[in-house]
Parts: sequence; structure tokens; C-alpha cells
Amino acid sequence: MSTPTPQEVDALLARGLQDLWYPICPSSFVKERPVSLKRLGHKLALWRDNDGNVHALRDRCPHRGAPLSQGVNMGDRLACPYHGIEVRCDGTVTSVPASPGCTLEGKRAALAFHTREAHGAIWIYNASEPVDEPPPLVLPDELTSPEYSSFLCYSEWRCDYRYAVDNVMDPMHGTFLHKMSHSMAEGDISAKFQLRRTEHGFVFEKAGQRDMNFDWTEFADTGAQWLRLEIPYPKTGGPGGNFAIIGFAVPITNELCGVFFWRCRRVSDWMRDTWRFLYRNRLEARHWAVLEQDRVVLESMEPDAWDHEHLYDHDVGLSRLRRHLQNQAIKQLNAKAARAAQGTPVAAPASLKESAAA
Repeated sequence: MSTPTPQEVDALLARGLQDLWYPICPSSFVKERPVSLKRLGHKLALWRDNDGNVHALRDRCPHRGAPLSQGVNMGDRLACPYHGIEVRCDGTVTSVPASPGCTLEGKRAALAFHTREAHGAIWIYNASEPVDEPPPLVLPDELTSPEYSSFLCYSEWRCDYRYAVDNVMDPMHGTFLHKMSHSMAEGDISAKFQLRRTEHGFVFEKAGQRDMNFDWTEFADTGAQWLRLEIPYPKTGGPGGNFAIIGFAVPITNELCGVFFWRCRRVSDWMRDTWRFLYRNRLEARHWAVLEQDRVVLESMEPDAWDHEHLYDHDVGLSRLRRHLQNQAIKQLNAKAARAAQGTPVAAPASLKESAAA
């Protein structure tokens, strides 16, 4: 078996690693009327059925390739606008009105995605090959524990999603880029860093400094790859202690990504109401201002900026993460090649060819 080329590895990373859960949009983006979104190298058709459940198919009718998102919502299936072909949420063609009983009926000819709706976002499982049941969506306590309260901030940045990930994996930039923020003006402007392994990843942290600034970042892979950090807040920022942020980035195109930042605090009873009031009325605008500083810098970087880098000690965290993701990409490409060598269908689109031949 040949080793994947650097170009093949980069192409997979640019689309997004497979066999992972990704948030793809806020819940408010998807209603009963189908919508089309580009994510993870796919054009997706998303809609809600009569019970409000979200479904996702590749936005391509298996008959002639027309966009299913322009079709009719029939509950658990979409009817293609071009010839009325009905495609169920699991990818199965249930009806061909113009030719009842044709061989396309009953075939699982469309690419379907498992979905979840949680914490104000729509998630899909980006499977390398069809699975009847995806692994569970496992997220950190800040999103799943009733002890926490959170808000989702979503934005789209005109840069490769990997630059957004690198940005979060770089605690040192907070001291400089965000130095005017009331929560990031403390601490030394120079620091030594260390890596600390965790059960699902690692923490990259300033040695000897904690609860002063943007002091550490954690990367974890629990079947969804997420980043976590904390920002210390003064008492004027309300109850709940440090401000936790859970971050994700998802590729839309090579030059556009969706960024998700959940702002979380550990609060209960009256403190929860106080925190949520303060966030909406005093803190949210400040947090968007910080994100805007990140956006402006990242969107101004050349697409090939990483080809001209001169990294130093403060960049060990992002170097480690890049190497981890590259190794995962190589593993996935080798698995795909092995399936192809054994004659195993690599992905659902193979069934499209069967349908066309029939």
C-alpha cells in the first residue's frame, strides 16, 4: 500500500476529517422549508419533519443531480423539484412518480447524514462509509452538565478553518491582540509553556501562571474535536467564576469556515438568571469585539501563510495539534485505500453508480 502524498493529506484536512461529529450551523438556520448549506466538502440539504426533527441528505437527487433542497418537504423525505423523485432521510428512493416500479425505487442511492440537535446547534456525523448507527455525541461538561449555563456565538470567517483552530490553540496572542480587553490585560507579556496530556488530548499552558489571562488551551477528541479555554473575570462580570469557552471550527470552503464559540459559566439558581442578564446586556458585545479582532487578523492572512512560518516555543501547542490531525488524515486515507483494495465500497456514492447503470 502506497503512503498518502502530502497533497492527499492536505486535501482531506481541508475538507475535514471523517468519522467525527461536527456542528454545522445554529438550530435557527433549519426550518421546515429545506435549506442548502455547504459543509465538509458536501452540499447538504437540511429540513425538519413534522415533529421538528432535523434531517440531512447530500443536496443531489440520485436521478439527475438536481438540488433536493429546492424540492418539497414530505416529512421524512424530500420530493425532487425536477422529476418528483422522493428520497427518504436515510437516502432511500421511495417513489419515482414518472416510472412506478423502476429499479431506482428501494435503492439507498443518496448520501444521508446522521444528525443531532444539541446546545443550540445542528450536528452531523461525517462518516467515511455509511453506518446504521453513529457513535454518541460526547461533549464537555460545560455544554452537557446542568451546573453550567451557556450561550452560542456563531460566525463565518473568510479563512481556512485550520487558521481558526490554530488561533484558539495559541494562548499567547491574547496578551497582544486582545490587550485592551478588561479580561486579558493582566499577566506577563512573556511566558514559558508546557504540554500536559489528558485522557482525550492535551493542554497547552503557561508555566507558573493561572487565572491571570488566556493562560491555557485544551484540545480533546471525544468523537467530536473541541477546544476549551478559560478567561478570568473580575467580580463586575457577575457570578460563576472563570468564563469557559468551548470552540469548534467547520470548513465551508477552502476560504470560508464556520466558527462556534459556546460561552459558559458554572451557575445555578439566582446566579444563573443574573449571569444570563449580564451576558445579554453587558458582556456579549465585548465578546463579539474580541472575536472581531481575531477575524480581522485571520482574514487578512495569506491563504499560504503557514508555508512561510518561523515557529518558536509558543507555537508548540499548534504544532502538536497539526501533527495529530495529519496523522489522523494518513490513517483515514490508508483505511480508504485498504477498503478499495478489498473491493469494499468506499462510500455511499458507489450506490449512485449502481442506480445509474440499472
